[in-house]
Amino acid sequence: MDICLERVTHTYPGGVTALAEVSLTVRAGEAVAIIGQNGAGKTSLVKHLNGLLLPTSGRVRLGEVDTRRRSVAQLAALVGYVFQNPDDQLFQPSVAREAAFGPRNLGWPAARAQAAAAAALEATGLTAVAAKHPYDLAPAERKRVALAAVLAMQTPVLVFDEPTTGQDAAGVARIGALIADLHREGRTLISVTHDLDFCAECFARVIVMGEGRVLADGPTAAVLAQAEVLAQTDVEPPQLMRLAAQLPWGDAPLPLTAEDFAAGWVARHPPAPT
Repeated sequence: MDICLERVTHTYPGGVTALAEVSLTVRAGEAVAIIGQNGAGKTSLVKHLNGLLLPTSGRVRLGEVDTRRRSVAQLAALVGYVFQNPDDQLFQPSVAREAAFGPRNLGWPAARAQAAAAAALEATGLTAVAAKHPYDLAPAERKRVALAAVLAMQTPVLVFDEPTTGQDAAGVARIGALIADLHREGRTLISVTHDLDFCAECFARVIVMGEGRVLADGPTAAVLAQAEVLAQTDVEPPQLMRLAAQLPWGDAPLPLTAEDFAAGWVARHPPAPT
């Protein structure tokens, strides 16, 4: 199911234009990160994918489905959305019931809903706290509860709004591994993020937004190397790219990951023979 935005403009009731004739296509199975400063239009864009917002003008299509012609409840079966603030999403009295709510709301049989919820809790490392109330957990854990609640619905498209916010290194690594698994399954993954290192590690395509428009769109390495474009929206390239740019790196692509950096460094500075 491809996602197509066709000249989408969105103006809020107060008169602020959050999106200005944005056109782009996300192919089925792509992993895409959307970056840019606060107010760039990132969250406004992804809220159009499940009908939380509708275009003031233009059109959003999920496959052949026009989002104007479906309710938010109907679109929820196609697009899972993990809010930036989990407190905007969580309302059930236990972690287990939170994870099972979405599948049950889609009308799945009880056994299937419980199995999907259990699998989502295991994937997010929350099985041990399944009986607890979400608000008895730390904010970083609540973020993962919100993620599990959406994962359990097994939607073909998943949208993550700042998934690494508040996570420690182990939490970021867990979310990164989960995204890699979902990508291998063929899900379409879209993430709004300020975490450029996470973006470089986990996403093959990057869209840069500024003032409601797309400033750059393409393969991650190529887009994140455009320091002048990133500067327009107060974003810096990942730290390893910045470090390599200060070294005699030559014409080779700047590294996205620690593995890329190590391999590039060894290639340029081979160890002395013993």
